[in-house]
Amino acid sequence: MPKSSVSKLVPKVPGVSGVPGMTRRAAYSASTKRALVDVAEELFTEHGYANASLDSIVAGARVTKGALYHHFSGKQALFEAVFERVEDDASRTIQKALRGRKDPWEKARTGLRIFLEVVQEPRYRRIVVQDGPAVLGHERFREQEERSTYANVVDIVRSVLVAGSWDLDEDMVQTFSRIFFGAMSSAGESVAGAEDTNVAADRVEVAMGFIIAGFQALTEAGVEMPTGLRGSGPDQDADEPEQD
Repeated sequence: MPKSSVSKLVPKVPGVSGVPGMTRRAAYSASTKRALVDVAEELFTEHGYANASLDSIVAGARVTKGALYHHFSGKQALFEAVFERVEDDASRTIQKALRGRKDPWEKARTGLRIFLEVVQEPRYRRIVVQDGPAVLGHERFREQEERSTYANVVDIVRSVLVAGSWDLDEDMVQTFSRIFFGAMSSAGESVAGAEDTNVAADRVEVAMGFIIAGFQALTEAGVEMPTGLRGSGPDQDADEPEQD
């Protein structure tokens, strides 16, 4: 097939052909890849990973299977690209909502609320929550999830802990963050899999809001963090009296 005919099969993608310094071949390749991911995301969302065939994806993107295999090793690799984009979009949505918020408690509640909105989106529910663990495997799924959304959790948890003026080392900050990240991941799964996601999200918001309020009350009351949670550096016990 002539090159001019092939190029007509791939839809133009905004922001690709106009990139300074990009050759026509590179722009065409980027446009093809973007089209494949766009169509795959739509079909994975609507039909699920198992029921979305490569034939339907290449047909929707108006490219050949050869073009698909040029960019992706197979269906799973294409799914992973879609998964990454959905997770990255979710992360950016949360970051945008948190931007400029100085009050740690408002920041925590806002982050929670936006996260619960994200997990109710059809593409996030299907691609990340329902199909993600099975298609990617548990370890790879967690790696991808932590790469995108975990940073938001660390940011929020750090703000809350600093508000309490607690002298915690980085290991303890990460420990708190992983505990809350695990809680949020579990809560997200329960909301995404619920028959009525709005009701499920309201319950999670109430429960997590209660925990946030508890941290706020401890901070305002000036309650000290237990000594054993302040860190485990080499000099931690330097000032403690020796036991006979």
